[in-house]
Amino acid sequence: MGTEEGWCLLLCLALSGAADTAESQWRPVDVVLDCFLVEDGRHRSGFPSNENMAKALLVLRQVPMLDDGSLEGFTDFQGGTKAKDGPPVTFEASVNLVQIPQAEALLHADCSGKEVTCEISRYFLQAREEATTETAVWFITNMQVSEGGPSVSIVMKTLRDADNGAVLNPTLSLPLGPQGTVQTAVEFQVTTQTPSLNFLLGSSATLHCGFSMAPGSDLTSVEWRLQHKGSGQLVYSWTTGQEQVMREGATLEPEQQLTAGNASLTLPRLTVKDEGAYICQISSSLYQAQQIIHLHIQASPKVQLSLASKALPLTLICNIAGYYPLDITVTWIREELGGAPVKVSDASFSSLRQSPAGTYSISSSLKAEPGSAGATYTCQVTHVSLDEPISASTWAAPREQRTMAFEVIFASFFLLALLYLGLQRWQATTAKVCQDSESLWVPTLLPESKKED
Repeated sequence: MGTEEGWCLLLCLALSGAADTAESQWRPVDVVLDCFLVEDGRHRSGFPSNENMAKALLVLRQVPMLDDGSLEGFTDFQGGTKAKDGPPVTFEASVNLVQIPQAEALLHADCSGKEVTCEISRYFLQAREEATTETAVWFITNMQVSEGGPSVSIVMKTLRDADNGAVLNPTLSLPLGPQGTVQTAVEFQVTTQTPSLNFLLGSSATLHCGFSMAPGSDLTSVEWRLQHKGSGQLVYSWTTGQEQVMREGATLEPEQQLTAGNASLTLPRLTVKDEGAYICQISSSLYQAQQIIHLHIQASPKVQLSLASKALPLTLICNIAGYYPLDITVTWIREELGGAPVKVSDASFSSLRQSPAGTYSISSSLKAEPGSAGATYTCQVTHVSLDEPISASTWAAPREQRTMAFEVIFASFFLLALLYLGLQRWQATTAKVCQDSESLWVPTLLPESKKED
């Protein structure tokens, strides 16, 4: 989001006019975001509410960007920006201590047709000695790129104390810098590249969660929790080298990766019970922040179309089995030979069935009316797990063809019966003739002496 009208246009023009032959190099760039400031509420690490919001501006100062020539003509933030309905609170945040790995996605969001949701709220340290002696103020900023883009949470600490005669921001009563901004430094960040994921039942998933912190802070714990349908449970936790695994097979990245800021969680052999919102909470010796990753489990349906009854009228059954989640659309289509496909709306459905694995099955039945020329019936199924609908089709013959076929079959059986009976009678007659012939021939063949006896 731009700081003033034409900010995104300037960036888009710079991108489109980039020199193809330019060599890639790192260049510091100001990332400017329109935000909302939550004026009330004490938020330690979660996302703030929508109450009591005021317009604000966030400037991430001199973020290193890989420039292939597309940033030519890009200018740094100059300050003094005015909103249409009053001056916003402007936060100027230094990133010298902590990297912002998803800064490029934040910078290019507008030109990609996406939006960045940015909310800033006060952050209160946990009760400890430093919290009572520090005069600084902390803020937490949550940034989310739309359409499945990355999500970033940063903790910022103010750099200036209120000197006598210092100009104060009227909203926050904090001293302003030379450009009229509240000057801060980013000291902690937690990010995820994929806030929403879809995986097939039985596959393995890796939930990304990265972090970085300012020098002097130490990682103390990593915790993954699952929230689903109002209940929560611990999935995995790591504390100073010790781990606790509550979900069988769940693993964190190797400890060397954890030290490098990678706290991604891998879940093998996904089941329906693995679906839900996963909370990755990172705690350091100073701060705590989290990201939420929504994991959606999917299973594709299998479709089978069969003829349930040959009696008139014909009954077609479409069995849809093994799908997840529950929502599914079944469409019946009738198409006569040489005609256009027409949707049929008088289908009925069986009760829903659920397997031990959690997948669903359902059947849809339809009375077929093939007409005088016959028709093709198609059962089409649409489901979130499918890139495009799947279908099964069958041909319903006209009544005349079915009657003729029945007559042909009946006549065939009748002829076969006659042939069988005729064969049996012929065999019986042949046997009797043979017996009579033997009785006639035996006396004729005996010698004369035998005949007299």
